[in-house]
Amino acid sequence: MTSSVTSVNGSGPNGAAAGAATGTAAGAAGVGGVSGLTMNDFLTLMTAQLKNQDPLNPTDSNQFLNQLSALSTVQGISQLNASVGTLSTSMLASQALSSASLVGHTVLAPANSASYSAGGTLSGAVQVPTGATAAVVAITDSAGVVVQQMAVPTGAGLQAFSWDGRLANGAAAPSGTYGVAAIAEVGGKSEAINTSIQGTVSSVTLTASGTGATLNTPQLGPVALGTVQQIQ
Repeated sequence: MTSSVTSVNGSGPNGAAAGAATGTAAGAAGVGGVSGLTMNDFLTLMTAQLKNQDPLNPTDSNQFLNQLSALSTVQGISQLNASVGTLSTSMLASQALSSASLVGHTVLAPANSASYSAGGTLSGAVQVPTGATAAVVAITDSAGVVVQQMAVPTGAGLQAFSWDGRLANGAAAPSGTYGVAAIAEVGGKSEAINTSIQGTVSSVTLTASGTGATLNTPQLGPVALGTVQQIQ
């Protein structure tokens, strides 16, 4: 009996292997050790530990419960990661289908410039603050020169505007990129306000990183779906 116990404790070849198994299983219960093991590996180590433990000095029950808890945590995290991955794939597929249906629709998105085609219109909206007594939208050419101005309603919130492509002198504006800026009078002071412009969706691009869909428009270029304020 004495020699058997001595062997299990690690004085002989078999005892050394048993001690190593016990130490490895106990160490695997730590966060760093568990992260590199599969559930089957963990169970194998724990079984080896139980088979080779010293009968006169068995594994502490609290340590055993801690190892079981670690195993449960690892398994739960693994299952959660798999579920989240499946959900993410499903959401991206759903977003792809819904985004494709926007082709041909007009969207409103934050912007301060847009591509204009001669003979068309350039429409959008400005965010008028509460208490505004006046609000004006200015259209500028590529050199930053104001070519047209128009007043918008002073009600708080998004207020629409539309430029028919006519310059201040009545001539038709040529095709090109035009800037849009807006100013509101609040409490006797002028302040710049946010502008949004409409664009027609010509196609949809799904990013490789899975961060969402991008709507491609001739007027605004690429527009992130998450920034769209209105869809018509």
